[in-house]
Order: sequence, then C-alpha cells, then structure tokens
Amino acid sequence: MKMIHTADIHLGAEPDVGYPWSKERAEDIWNSFRHLIQVCKKEKVDLLLIAGDLFHRVPLLREIREVDYLFQTIPDTQVVLTAGNHDYLRKGNYCEGYSWSTNVTGLWQKSCQKAVFPELDTAVYGCSYHTQEMKENPYKNAHPFGDQTYHILMAHGGDEKHAPFSQRELAAAGFTYVALGHIHKPQIFCENLISYAGALEPIDCNDMGPHGYMFVEMKGGKAAARFRKSAVCEYRLLEEKITEETTQLSLEQQIKEQIHAEGENNIYHLRLTGERAPGMEFDLVSLGKLGRCVRTRDLSHPAYHLEELLEMYDGTLIGAYIRRLQGSEGVEKKALYYGLEALLEAKR
Repeated sequence: MKMIHTADIHLGAEPDVGYPWSKERAEDIWNSFRHLIQVCKKEKVDLLLIAGDLFHRVPLLREIREVDYLFQTIPDTQVVLTAGNHDYLRKGNYCEGYSWSTNVTGLWQKSCQKAVFPELDTAVYGCSYHTQEMKENPYKNAHPFGDQTYHILMAHGGDEKHAPFSQRELAAAGFTYVALGHIHKPQIFCENLISYAGALEPIDCNDMGPHGYMFVEMKGGKAAARFRKSAVCEYRLLEEKITEETTQLSLEQQIKEQIHAEGENNIYHLRLTGERAPGMEFDLVSLGKLGRCVRTRDLSHPAYHLEELLEMYDGTLIGAYIRRLQGSEGVEKKALYYGLEALLEAKR
C-alpha cells in the first residue's frame, strides 16, 4: 500500500507580509497542494493523510469547496483529515458539517476515533482540535484494535500547549505508523515508525531548510517512510565572508553570484561575517534588495591589530579599554570592537 503523509499546509497563509514576494508565496502554498494531489493521481496513492492545519485559519466555505474539488479528482485515493490548532473546529468552521466527497473522511471528534478502510486492510485513528490549544494529551490511551493489518495514528501537536505527547509513548502504543503534524520541520523517529511530515511549504522565515511530505510504503505489516522534497522555495542562510579588501560593490557582486547559484526563488537570511577594513560600512538596505532577503545582519568587525593599537595608545583611555576586553568572547568581544571603533572615531 502506498500512502502520503502531509500536514501543516496552511492554505490561506500569506508569508512574509510586507515584502514584494508575499502574495506570490501565498499562491505557492496552493500550487504545492495542487501538485501533491497530482502526485497522488500519478503514483496511484492509496491513502492521503493530512494531520492537521490544512488551512491557516478557519476556512471560508469557498476554500473548502476548492479543496474538495481537488479531492474529487483523486477518487481512488482515500483522504483522511483532522483539524489542527490553526483550523480548529470553532463556530463558523464548516469543515465538520460539510458534505465532503465520498473518498474523504474527517476525524472531527475531540477524542480519538477510528476509521476503517476494508479494501486497504487499514484502520486510521485520530481526533481534531476544538479549541486553539489542547493542553491535555488526547492520544494518551490510544491503541490499535481490530483485525486490520495496518493501524495508523494521526496526531497533531507535541508541545506543552498542543497535545503534549512524547515519541516514546506513541512508539509503545503499537501502531504500524504514527503520522504527526504541528512541527514544521520534517523528522523521522523510531526507524520509520513515527514522523513529522513538516510543513508542505515554509510558512515563515523561521521554517529553514527543505520542505515537502512523507511518502510511506506499507508492506508485510510494516511501514517505511521517506521524506520527499517538493516545496517551491526554501528559507536559507546566506553567509558572506568579509575581508579587509571587501568593498560595497564587490560584496554586491559576491552576493548576486551566490543567490544565482543557490536559487533566486529561495528566501535568504543574509549574514556578514569576518573582518572588514577599519572605517568601512556596508549599506545593508541595498544588500537586502539583491534578492529575496528577509533579514540582513552585519556580524563582521573591523580588522584592528590590537597589539599595535595597544602599543600606540598605551597609557590612554583607548589602551585601558583594549587591555580590559582583550581576549574576550561573545558579547564582550563585540563590545570591544564597537567601543574601539567609537573611541578611534572620536579621536579622529
């Protein structure tokens, strides 16, 4: 049996609000979901599990209809849904009462319920959020029962405010596979037994690294999950090493070349490191406009030769300042360079 496990799709989200590419990213989320449906059709996937937060908020009725239309296009794939903390079943959420296509099953109850698919020899267990937080663990007593070969648990959460379960407890419950949602980073635990699919697309600037879904093959009573990268873009760290020879224009060229090599569609955290020429300042706003940059930080410091400065300014305030902080690390090291820069500038 072939199964796709996904979660945290967040249809309706608009990442990076205020940036020029924000609306395009909102479209990317829908396009990624449509692509996932096409994968189900092309690869004849038997079961599609969406472990919470299909929507970024309580969906509009027209959004539910659009999603259900897509499910209608894969009638040979059984789709199982649960509501997460973002699209929880509060008043005005039409998900629970909606007449979904015949191949769609919603596990909408507050406590774990079981859906059986005889043609797949499979049972799927899960529940939905009815409030934004779930501080009790609804999966604590969940365990497989019945004569099906495959028993799959869908669980959304894993922190103190959202179904505080542990992987150890879930592993001991006896399920063939546990499909997790809520954490946006894809992770596999317990030799393919448990996994977070991660967000299908990165939703905010902290969702670093690759995103996609879990492709799971069920055979001989066991599950084998592997992550498939499918996201349109990634948030990546772009670190540029500064030297005393680096100028604004040479740095701009350096950044352009690296963005071109790593992908102009990706979104970057730009970080400058190394040692710059004393007195050199970089225009961070201009650097941030060279690509899709959500954060630009200059962590470089002036290339001061401390021993020479200490000899030159021995017996002065500058010399005393160097002696006090020389050899320090972390925040104090930053203070040394920032303070030294200010003192030398004042002296000039």
